[in-house]
Amino acid sequence: MGRINVDISDDLEKQLRLKTVEQFGGKKGDLSKAVQEAVRAWINSKQ
Repeated sequence: MGRINVDISDDLEKQLRLKTVEQFGGKKGDLSKAVQEAVRAWINSKQ
């Protein structure tokens, strides 16, 4: 499994964490799951 470190604004991070808890419940690994979904959606939108 790959690892990518990125810097995002504090506001965007807060929004991401809140939406992740709303969508998935806040369990371990949920943030990675949410980011993977977002990256897939972005890649698919570029095809």
